[in-house]
Amino acid sequence: MKKLLIIALAIMSGCDTAKNNSSNVGDALVPLVDRSNHWYGSGVKQIEQQLQVSKTIQNKEGAAKNIILFIGDGMSLTTVTASRIFEGQQQGLLGEENNLSFDNLPFSGLAKTYAVDTQVPDSASTMTAIISGVKTNKGIVGISESVIRGDCSSMAGNELISVLDLAELAGLSTGIVTTTRVTHATPAATYAKSPDRDWEGPSKMPQQAIDNGCVDIATQLIEYQTNINARYTGANTDGIDVIMGGGLRHFLPKMSASNQQLPNGNRTDGRNLIAEWKAQYPNGLFLNNRVDFDTANFNSTEKILGLFNHSHLRFDSDRKAKKIKEPSLSEMTAKAIQLLAKNPDGFFLMVEGGRIDHAHHVGNAFNALSDTVELSDAVDVALKATSAKDTLILVTADHGHVFTMAGYPKRGNPILGKVVSPGETKPKLAIDNLPYTTLGYANGRGHKHLGLETDAEECYGEPVSSGRANLIGMDTTQPGFFQESLVPLHTETHSGEDVPIYASGPGAHLISGSNEQTVIFHAINHAGGLLKKAKQSLKK
Repeated sequence: MKKLLIIALAIMSGCDTAKNNSSNVGDALVPLVDRSNHWYGSGVKQIEQQLQVSKTIQNKEGAAKNIILFIGDGMSLTTVTASRIFEGQQQGLLGEENNLSFDNLPFSGLAKTYAVDTQVPDSASTMTAIISGVKTNKGIVGISESVIRGDCSSMAGNELISVLDLAELAGLSTGIVTTTRVTHATPAATYAKSPDRDWEGPSKMPQQAIDNGCVDIATQLIEYQTNINARYTGANTDGIDVIMGGGLRHFLPKMSASNQQLPNGNRTDGRNLIAEWKAQYPNGLFLNNRVDFDTANFNSTEKILGLFNHSHLRFDSDRKAKKIKEPSLSEMTAKAIQLLAKNPDGFFLMVEGGRIDHAHHVGNAFNALSDTVELSDAVDVALKATSAKDTLILVTADHGHVFTMAGYPKRGNPILGKVVSPGETKPKLAIDNLPYTTLGYANGRGHKHLGLETDAEECYGEPVSSGRANLIGMDTTQPGFFQESLVPLHTETHSGEDVPIYASGPGAHLISGSNEQTVIFHAINHAGGLLKKAKQSLKK
């Protein structure tokens, strides 16, 4: 018994000693870590920054005065990773250590992209989920899943209210900036209600749909103010303040004799929507080219409608290489914020890097990465022009692409290059004794090489090819190189995996973990207090 008592006292004494010395445990571990190590030190710095951000988190509903939603159309996680490396290598770095502007935002999460009726979605269904908080079917814009695609009679009562609608009703200024046609699926979902995403103009609509009262998307954009004020009792909105992108063809009649300075459009109803917009907003400015854009006074004008291409704007690398007189996405973003920020009640702005998607569809990684870097530049512009204290910035994608990055290339290997293993200087060969690239596609039009050509859509004039190609002696880093694909298709398809969401500002902490894509709408609504403000405005 005496021995047991001595042992017990010894254990208790040891416990007390450990308890008394517990504050020294951290100090004892100091020699075990090297704080001067780059990787260790950068990790410490990031945690410290995150702790500081945590102290300033604003949970209050309505804390965000301004909201900017960036959409990288088709910007999968692989696209983000490859673009990060691509930008870094352009700057003379190895590449992998680089960060895109939105990589540095303090909060992030994932969004599930499936549509109601498909595992792999399109931009219409996904953007409707993001902007309205309701999932819908593939090909549907701004309407719930109850609608039948192409059936006007199924629309009534199924129209959804979007973030842009709520912002308008709440008295905020609103804007749309895109590198696609402004009537394309992603921007259209912010303002239009259509049972078919393809109905951008009357020339795309069946006569039966027109006879049944369906309205094309371009007309809905021009008549937006009238429509929303008629839809909600007590509404007195002033319409969308900034619209910039492409798609001029859907706003002009086939014969535009009324204005010889503009090209012919493809409207079959004879309407000139540009003239109608000018009549509706006599203090607004219509911009048609780079000179218009550069000389416009965004401080004094009330409205901007900028349509800089008959169809989509050019790929960013093509714009630069050929000195095409179109504004860049980052330039349009800067000007949009300049105009919208004049409203003391705040603003909502949607910015889409839409041509990322189009480059992927033709299997051209170069342009997909270039346009992603330009989207990153646009985000950087927004971060510098606003404050995290009152502006919620979200960056996400509507869906991904079947785009892969693999093969064990060595650190710093050109991201668009052939796989070269660590310690080697020559490309690694596959079982068929041919080299292969780090980036590739699971399906699509397949390999071709157009050299220095920067317009990726030139490949549509080339035959579809699949499988392996002999890349020996070929410069795969050139703009006109199209990666190999496994399954031959006329166009590469979207993918069904989750996409990233990045966030900063009031309400950004709501973006975390794995989410239904619809949660983005609810995070925006909470941060801006949009529904509450809209209801209050309608009661006045």
